[in-house]
Amino acid sequence: MKSVLVVYSGGLDSFTLLNEAINKFEHVEAITFNYGQKHNKEIDYAARFCAESKIPHEIVNLDLEKILSGSALVGDTEIPEGNYDKEKMKQTVVPNRNMIMISVAASLAIKNELDYLWYGAHAGDHEIYPDCRPEFIDKLGAVLSICDYHQLNFEAPYMSLSKNEIVSKGLKMNLNYAHAWTCYVGGSKPCLKCSSCLERASAFKFNQTEDPLNDI
Repeated sequence: MKSVLVVYSGGLDSFTLLNEAINKFEHVEAITFNYGQKHNKEIDYAARFCAESKIPHEIVNLDLEKILSGSALVGDTEIPEGNYDKEKMKQTVVPNRNMIMISVAASLAIKNELDYLWYGAHAGDHEIYPDCRPEFIDKLGAVLSICDYHQLNFEAPYMSLSKNEIVSKGLKMNLNYAHAWTCYVGGSKPCLKCSSCLERASAFKFNQTEDPLNDI
């Protein structure tokens, strides 16, 4: 029986990836991290979807806010508004976050004797986020393959896909994106001003469909 652990933030990319895993694997588990983000909206969305879907789900608290406070996603720094550009994206880099999370996720996958570990990095992340680049994924995968007697296959299936393509894939799976939170601000509704909201809006526009989160 093939099995997988999905690193699941509760956001659009990992929501799509988790659902693809549900379609592909006989056994699916998910892991979500609380690392001191400004809000818990994504975590709440992740927990609710996993509970409704009866997916075994671990929420891991990483007390890393002081270490990671150079990013606008933690600490007191304002979330930048407007479309993605290099300088704005650099403000949302959380140094070495994914290395830490994937290492912890790998430990859980090995403990539970799962075959695969899936992670939702995509092509739009490559330029600015060092721990989403193909070379990072390839080399970390090589390390994870030798870190234990249990053979764990580390993959980022969306590594070559754009956000537009990920949404297209999800729509073909008839996914309800009302179950995926994206906004960096974390209010009662998406702010529609932060770069993450604008990138999401652009992907739905590209696919000529309405984002269901706009109706909440």
